[in-house]
Amino acid sequence: MSYKPRTFTNLSFSIFLFFVLFVLLSGNNLSAESITLEEIRVLALANSQSLVKHNLSIRSTVLDERSRIFSNLPSFSLGASASMSLWSAEGAAPIENPIDTLSSGASASASMRIFEGGRTLIQKSINSIASESARNEALSEYFNVLDSTDNAYYAVLEAAATLEAEESSLQTSIISLSIAEIRQANGMISAGEYLRALAEKEGRENSRNQARRNLALSITRLRAIAGLPELPALEPIDFSGYEELIQYLGNINDDQSDSLYGQFWRLLVAANPSLSRAALANQRAERNLSMARTGFSPSLGASVSTGLNFQGDDGVQYSGGRLSLSASIPVDFWTIANNVQRSRLALDSTVQDYISAESNLETELQSALLNTFSFAGSVLSTRRSLEYTERHFEYVMARYRLTQSSVSELEEATTLLINSRNNNIRMNYGFLQSLSRLRSLLAIDDEERLVRLLLGN
Repeated sequence: MSYKPRTFTNLSFSIFLFFVLFVLLSGNNLSAESITLEEIRVLALANSQSLVKHNLSIRSTVLDERSRIFSNLPSFSLGASASMSLWSAEGAAPIENPIDTLSSGASASASMRIFEGGRTLIQKSINSIASESARNEALSEYFNVLDSTDNAYYAVLEAAATLEAEESSLQTSIISLSIAEIRQANGMISAGEYLRALAEKEGRENSRNQARRNLALSITRLRAIAGLPELPALEPIDFSGYEELIQYLGNINDDQSDSLYGQFWRLLVAANPSLSRAALANQRAERNLSMARTGFSPSLGASVSTGLNFQGDDGVQYSGGRLSLSASIPVDFWTIANNVQRSRLALDSTVQDYISAESNLETELQSALLNTFSFAGSVLSTRRSLEYTERHFEYVMARYRLTQSSVSELEEATTLLINSRNNNIRMNYGFLQSLSRLRSLLAIDDEERLVRLLLGN
């Protein structure tokens, strides 16, 4: 059973490109007052230590491939030797002129493996698969970094929007308290109502402080990902650019959803680096099985050698050339058969790994698409809910100023409004995060292309 992975050969390594862009950004944009998502992505890719390690791994596998190619070429060697006698064998008497006994020689040889039962070609294929697998691992990590960066960027914007909503709610509670103080002083409300207004104000202040904390933590995470000592103001997301997509996905029907899933599944099978790695692991196990089977084959080698000898007054003598052939035939068939069986089991295991990876990715794709549809629908519903709650709050606030609504009624309207605002904020950024997840699954780094695919264009 064999699987064909997608070939990825042009990771040029984009990592180098991103390092170049990083330098450019460092000189031009880091001193700017704001920074965009694209710029943050470039910085995060350049700052990723995991991508650096993957790049080193790719270079290592390329060197392994070269080593295998070099091992198939003839092996050449040069040698030299010299000797002279210091004393004679009879009575160990010293020799009067040892230089007269000087002899020397030089040799050259070449050797090459002629036949190994196909081991060389199989090993070359294994090394090639290892290089391709390393590239797919780097590609997978590339999209993981992008996904993490996008989520961190959106988290900062979401936390900032939430803080703004909490600040607005706090200001409302402060106004409510100031009106309650006047009414309580004039005996227009009870002490309980006044205390409720005080409690509401303190509760809103606590929520505001929690929102500040969340924003600070989000900024810290994004700074660490981008490798920035200080984080400039983030450029906001223009949600109007997603309006057509939100409207379409928020009202998508079952037939459209099924069609979209089928299209995306075909793209995933062709492009997802995790699935490609599983397929490459299966291919490598197949080659290892073939390599184990070559253990039953004999091997044949050849070498050619020649040399020069110099012996005292005899001058230089040419020793001629010599051709040597060597052959070996394995006889421990039980050991080889055991290795073959182990390789076959390893192959069966990789087949199961591929099936498992395919099943898991199928579930992930379904979940990612459903999340995208759900968030799009929630953006529309929370938008309408926010509009209604804002109008309701304005109505209750106007009545409260005219002493026609109580503190508790204003508190309920304020709570309803802040919850609606926060829900709308979460759904908007949740939608963006779901798009980022889809992009990683499909290995698409062009968001415009992803949007076109979702729209069926």
